[in-house]
Amino acid sequence: MRKLFTGRFQGYSLQHFQKDLLSGLIVGVVAIPLAMSFAIASGVKPEYGIYTTCIAGIIISLFGGSKYQIGGPTGAFVPILLGIVITYGYEDLLLAGLLAGIILCLMGIFKLGSLIKFIPRPVTIGFTSGIAVIIFTGQIASFLGLTNIEKHEEFIANITEIITHIDSTNFYNVITALVCFFVILITPKILPKVPGSLVGIIISTFIATVFFSNQVPTIGTAYGTIPNTLPQFHIPEITLERIEQLIGPAFVIAMLGGIESLLSAVVADGMTNSKHNSNKELIGQGLANIVTPLFGGIPATGAIARTATNIKSGATSPMSGVIHGIFVLLTLLLLAPYASHIPLASMAPILMVVAWNMSEQKHFIHILKLKTGDSLVLLVTFLLTVFTSLTTAVEIGLILAIILFTKRMSNMLVISKVLPDHNEKLLPNVVNKAHDCPQINIYTIEGPLFFGAAQTFEQTILAKINSKPKVLILRMGKVPFIDTTGEAYFRNIVHHFKKQGGTLLISGVQPDLQSILEKDGLYAEIGEKNFFDHTGEAINYALNDLDTKKCIGCRHFAFRECTQLSQQSQEITNKEKALLLSDR
Repeated sequence: MRKLFTGRFQGYSLQHFQKDLLSGLIVGVVAIPLAMSFAIASGVKPEYGIYTTCIAGIIISLFGGSKYQIGGPTGAFVPILLGIVITYGYEDLLLAGLLAGIILCLMGIFKLGSLIKFIPRPVTIGFTSGIAVIIFTGQIASFLGLTNIEKHEEFIANITEIITHIDSTNFYNVITALVCFFVILITPKILPKVPGSLVGIIISTFIATVFFSNQVPTIGTAYGTIPNTLPQFHIPEITLERIEQLIGPAFVIAMLGGIESLLSAVVADGMTNSKHNSNKELIGQGLANIVTPLFGGIPATGAIARTATNIKSGATSPMSGVIHGIFVLLTLLLLAPYASHIPLASMAPILMVVAWNMSEQKHFIHILKLKTGDSLVLLVTFLLTVFTSLTTAVEIGLILAIILFTKRMSNMLVISKVLPDHNEKLLPNVVNKAHDCPQINIYTIEGPLFFGAAQTFEQTILAKINSKPKVLILRMGKVPFIDTTGEAYFRNIVHHFKKQGGTLLISGVQPDLQSILEKDGLYAEIGEKNFFDHTGEAINYALNDLDTKKCIGCRHFAFRECTQLSQQSQEITNKEKALLLSDR
C-alpha cells in the first residue's frame, strides 16, 4: 500500500488539506446536477449517477495515475449506455461496466496506456462532436416536454419521434427550461465561482414549483423519490452467455473510458506542469468500474471539465477527489428527497450546455477548413458516430486514418541518382546524359522502407539499373527503418543484381537498420565487406572494381579519378596493340 501512494502525499500539510477541502467541495457541487443528468440521459434512475460519482470518484482519485483527476459519469458515455439499456436492460449495463473495468485493468497491467496517444486527433474530435450532437438532440424532448416519446438507438428514429410528437409540446416545460438555460449562461458572468448548473436548477425548480405546480414533469413523477440511503451491494448475475453477449459493448466502454480519462489527465498535466502515469490511470479507472456496478453505479471515467475545475479551485493532491466523492455522498443522505422535485425540463439545458462545450466546434471547423486527409477522417468519423454507432465510427475512422497516413509516408520515399559535384558533394542535379558513369550507379534512398513504399523502392531501382552497371551503391543513411515487406523487396533487388553479375555496396546504414538486416540475413547475403560508413569509401572500392577497358574513350568524367583511369586504360591498350604487332 505504501508504494501505491509514493509521492502523491509527500510533504502533505494542513494547508494542503485546506486547499483540497475547498476544491473538493466546489467540484462536488458541480458534480451533483451533472451526475443526475447523465444518469437520466443514459436511461437509468438519477440516484445511480450519484452512486457512480461517490464510489468511482473516490477510487479513481486514490488509485489513478493523475493527482488531479476527477472521475464520474460523463456525457461521452450517454449514447453508449442508453443503447445498452434499450437493448439489454439495466442489469446487463452493470455487467457490461464490470467487464469494461476488467478490460481497463488488463490494459494498464500490459502497459497499453501509451497506445492511446496513437489515436489521431481528427478521430477523437469526430466522435466527440458526434456524441455532442446525439446528447443535444436527445434533450429536445425533455426541453419541450413532449409526451409518449419512445427512445431509440438510431439518431434518425429519435428525430422522427420528436417530429411526430411535436404537437404535445408543454409550454410550461419550455418556460422552465428556458429559465434554467438563461441562468446557466448568465451565472458565470455575475458569479464566476458559482456553478451555473446548480443555480439554474434551484431557480427553475422554485419557479416551476410555485407557478407551474403539477404542470411540469419532475424527477419524482418520472422516477420516484430518490432514496437518501447508502447504495446496496449487489453482484450482477454472471454467465458465459451474458459475457459473450456483452463483451462487445464492454470493450467500447473500456476504450472510450480509457481515451477520455487519459485525455483528461493530459489536460491536467498541461494546467499543472505535472506528469501522469497512463498505465496506472487505466488501472485506477478499471478498479472504479469493477467496484461501482456492485453498488448500482454506471460506468465512469475521468471528467475533463470537473478535473479542470478541481485544478482551478486550488487542488494539491488526490484528496480533493476523495473529498468531492464524500461530499456528494453526504448530500445524497441529507438532501436526496428534495431532489425529487427537480423538473426534468431543468436537466435538459444542463446537458445541452455540456454537449455544446464538448463539441469542440472551433477545432472541428479548423480541421474542416484545412481540406486535407484529416478533414475527411474527421467528417467520416463524425457522420458515422451520429448515424451508425461509436464503434463503427472509431473503427472506420482509424482505418481511414491509417490508409491516409500510409499514403503520406509512401510519398515521403525519395530515390534519386547522384554523383559528386566539383566540391565532392553527392547531388542529383549533377547527373545528366553527358555526365554519368556507365559502370557505377549511386542512389540516395530517403524515407522508410515499409509496406506502403517497398514496391515503389524495388520497381524504381530495378528500372534504373536496366543499363546493367557493374557496381550499384545505395546510400541508406536516411532510411529510418525497414519492415518485413520492405525487407522482401530489398532482397529481390539484391538477388536480381547479383544474377546480372553486379556488385552491391551499401553506405551510411544506421545501427538500428543494420541490426534488422543482420537479423533477417540480408546483411550476410550482401556481405559485410560491402557495407561502408561513408559513401566516399564505397566509391573508392567501386573504382578499384571497374572494367578499365570500358573506361577507354569515356568522356562522362563522373568522378575526379575518371580522367586518370581513361588515360591509363588508353596507355594499356596501346601497349597491348604494340605487343601484338611486334609478335607478328
